[in-house]
Amino acid sequence: MLDNAKLAVQLVRNTVRRQLAKRELAGRLEHAVPGRPSGGDDTRFRCAVYFSDDPVNLYQIRQWYAPLQELARTQPVVVLSRMPETTNVLLDECPLPVLHAPRITDVESFMEHHDIGLVLYVNQNLRNFQMMRFARPAHVFVSHGESDKSYMASNQLKAYDRVFIAGPAAAARLEGALVEFDVARRAVEIGRPQADATYPAPALPDDGRTTVLYAPTWEGDRPSMAYGSIASHGAALLTGLLADPRFRVVYRPHPRSGAFDPAYGLASTHLARLVAEANHADPTAQHLVDVDTSFGWHLARLDTCVTDVSAVALDWLATGKPLVLTQPADPRAEVEPTRLTTSVPMVTAAQARDIVGVLDDTMSAPDEARADVVRHYFGDTTPGAATARFVRASTDLIESRVGAPAQADAPADAPPSAPAADAAPGTHP
Repeated sequence: MLDNAKLAVQLVRNTVRRQLAKRELAGRLEHAVPGRPSGGDDTRFRCAVYFSDDPVNLYQIRQWYAPLQELARTQPVVVLSRMPETTNVLLDECPLPVLHAPRITDVESFMEHHDIGLVLYVNQNLRNFQMMRFARPAHVFVSHGESDKSYMASNQLKAYDRVFIAGPAAAARLEGALVEFDVARRAVEIGRPQADATYPAPALPDDGRTTVLYAPTWEGDRPSMAYGSIASHGAALLTGLLADPRFRVVYRPHPRSGAFDPAYGLASTHLARLVAEANHADPTAQHLVDVDTSFGWHLARLDTCVTDVSAVALDWLATGKPLVLTQPADPRAEVEPTRLTTSVPMVTAAQARDIVGVLDDTMSAPDEARADVVRHYFGDTTPGAATARFVRASTDLIESRVGAPAQADAPADAPPSAPAADAAPGTHP
């Protein structure tokens, strides 16, 4: 009865929140032209990013903002949002035009008036299939991270025309897991274009402390995806790190922590409290609970990382800095012996209290083989290379479906155009 009462309260809250979001959005769109995205003017879009999720999952599309902006230089890009709460947030923060399309008829109307040659999907939401009814565009799954989770080799990938993957490791993962899936034709290696972007970072003291990122993933919605360490490892890990004055801890819980299991969310709140207590005891420590920034600045700014089997692990791997993984406490979580899991230390829940010793050993041990592992997961990591591959692969698909964009005809006696003298490298004048 208590569970049912809690569920009823949550349903009422969700209903009220959605109604308020609809009312707010209606006011914002009151003078908007029907079917015209915000910031889109009369642009004829050629690429659509389809997002039909609640705001809790916006982290999945945020990491694509920078690569999409590069693509939009030559192929106009729009974000199609189906949920009013999500659209409100996107209108505030998204650097790309946003169209609110709550009904499938809204999507149909938009598709009729634009030359969409490519639709990108950052997750496996069931509503993706409503968009896949349109036969002309290429439908491409880009995911929201590269990891060794079983999610990355789901049979659902067969629904898409192409799958953009990071590198050889992903190709091997698909080859080993999927039956009758033509990896050579349908999987396109683009690297990790998000790593090319720079992100604003909070100010942290430069006082000689070793900065440690603890970035656990969420609890997962089934035993095979229970990679999260907050409830099993977190308290012991943070207690050890916070007690050592050599370290400054940045605790970054996954945005979905507690979404499936409220107890996991409470455990995350407890960890945040441990950080606050450590700062109270030693104000110079300036440990940080990071729940507001975009992920990315951590890679350049922090010294070492403790995380779970997740996309954070592979993003950190590419930095070449020391990395420690947690071993899932649930034996049903699928952890294959990959190049990642066999090349870095893995800490069990029982070993979590000894994390300081593990980090000391990891930071003092050179790893000449790390560069080869990075290439295995991401291919060429030269700055800008992954973004260039993403733009090229996307453009090729768009032009294969709707042709190259029309070019304005210059007068016959017009001199050849030249780049503006003050144009920044990599930009168009």
